[in-house]
Amino acid sequence: MRIGVVRESNDGERRVALVPKIIPSLVKHGAVVVVESGAGAEALIPDALYTEAGATIGDAWSADVVVKVAPPSPAEVDRLSKGQSLIGFLAPRNAVNAIGRLRDAGVQAFAVEAIPRISRAQVMDALSSQANVAGYKAVLLAASESTRFFPMLTTAAGTVKPATVLVLGVGVAGLQALATAKRLGGRTTGYDVRPEVADQVRSVGAQWLDLGIDAAGEGGYARELTDAEKAQQQQALEDAIKGFDVVITTALVPGRPAPRLVTAAAVAGMKPGSVIVDLAGETGGNCELTVPGETVVRHDVTICSPLNLPATMPEHASELYAKNIAALLELMLVDGRLEPDFSDQVLADSCVTREVK
Repeated sequence: MRIGVVRESNDGERRVALVPKIIPSLVKHGAVVVVESGAGAEALIPDALYTEAGATIGDAWSADVVVKVAPPSPAEVDRLSKGQSLIGFLAPRNAVNAIGRLRDAGVQAFAVEAIPRISRAQVMDALSSQANVAGYKAVLLAASESTRFFPMLTTAAGTVKPATVLVLGVGVAGLQALATAKRLGGRTTGYDVRPEVADQVRSVGAQWLDLGIDAAGEGGYARELTDAEKAQQQQALEDAIKGFDVVITTALVPGRPAPRLVTAAAVAGMKPGSVIVDLAGETGGNCELTVPGETVVRHDVTICSPLNLPATMPEHASELYAKNIAALLELMLVDGRLEPDFSDQVLADSCVTREVK
């Protein structure tokens, strides 16, 4: 069986689906890995490293299984043929996606976003691996934009208090943001509508902001709040946000616009020089004044809404993603052939198009 590693075409996408160190393990399972020339270039991985690892450089789009990172464009779907398989981010919960085109083309497609969050599938959980990268980089961005130090500094000229950091939405990205901000010396606090994550917040040395709302949903995500809960949360958050130097937002509801957690009034109440980093910009943003993909200043507060932060750290983001993809492939490989067992929950949930015999 041939596995094709293609070059990403989306603007700003610097990751690659497989890295050289993963190739030997796939070859041991009987696979042949074909890499499109330049596939790893944006992640600073030359073709020579792939060939040294046991891959060949060639037509990756004609392989039995094509692996990529970003959802395929219409032109990329047109390069696939009936009977091929595709693995990557496919945005199955988004209103606009390529799944219909893939189905019409007869392509068997596996969406890494749909891998269930169960214990044995953690090694395949690409959402989590990339969220870790985003949470880490969000803090570095906040520190770069801030007019204040993160750690407490004692100097001959006096003592500088540590920055106060609030993280809204404590999933994988939020926990990584809290841990990174703590390592930089900030005084950290986490908030989520799922009170059961309070212990996780405390485990990374942060305080828990309790607003008395419980909106735990399915699959580890939050459910959408009722109107009464939204009003309660909005007022409580407006009051709390004003006391922080940095606010990082990561709250998402699958298949829906991002919940608005930071109102314009809350921004106006923050100290001049404060920073908001909104990681939910791709689904509208958690801040009312967010401009997705841009950095703006409102009421002397800097509001950053970077898109696709993992792509800004392509080396390690690609390495983590490649491990996810390899683990998923190894679950399907039998004696060098792709034979997915759809009685397996991981494969049944993640497969979004297939021919039923």
